[in-house]
Amino acid sequence: METTTRQLTINVLLCDTFPGRLPDDIPSYLSMFESLFKNIAQVHYRVFMTMDGELPQTLNHHELYLIPGCMYSAYDPLPWIEHLQDWVREAVSQRVFLIGVCFGHQVIAQALGGNVEKYAGGWGTGIRQSSIVDQSMLDFFPDGKLQLLYNHHDQVVALPAGATTLATSDFCRYEACRIDDHVFTFQGHPEYTPYYMSYYLDHLAADQDPMVVKRAYSSLERMAAQGPDVAKWIINRFDTWLHARQRD
Repeated sequence: METTTRQLTINVLLCDTFPGRLPDDIPSYLSMFESLFKNIAQVHYRVFMTMDGELPQTLNHHELYLIPGCMYSAYDPLPWIEHLQDWVREAVSQRVFLIGVCFGHQVIAQALGGNVEKYAGGWGTGIRQSSIVDQSMLDFFPDGKLQLLYNHHDQVVALPAGATTLATSDFCRYEACRIDDHVFTFQGHPEYTPYYMSYYLDHLAADQDPMVVKRAYSSLERMAAQGPDVAKWIINRFDTWLHARQRD
């Protein structure tokens, strides 16, 4: 899979900084994405403190927009989440390239008429394998499997009109989704590392079901997360989409 060598701008709509929930040697939540993309593309980051009401006021088709994770839910009746959903609808209507991760995956679906709920099956965590069902991903994951790190209680339970499934599992029907060729969303966290997941399980999961925690630890021992591969795929999709726009 080829990766880009030019400088890419990623606009990060930061929805949480996770205070007190990161180990000392991870300086910020943003730094996880910086580490994820650093060997794939030359990236310039423009950060918008979306949880404080800051959103991109102009949209650029030569840049990528990313909505990452958050401790709030997409259905929480908070003004900044409502404003974010308005922004999502405008961004999709203008056909900019948009990525959603965990909360981002859910808030994009919610904004466009889908439905997000707290999952009755409980906490999804550790590494989970899903089945890829979209040809655009199968071209780069020929074994048809996707393994990502997870940390979520909510799930998308109904897709918005025009959205299709990229990957699915028994635990989460909509593991990854797309709208056309310019919106891609993932319930999993490509930016997470096994080290951070272990830290979370060690320090922040005391009130969770011990069996769920045990299974999560086991998944870290048995499986390899494919976050870097997803990052390469995202950049490849963006380059393909941008080149198609330029030809048109």
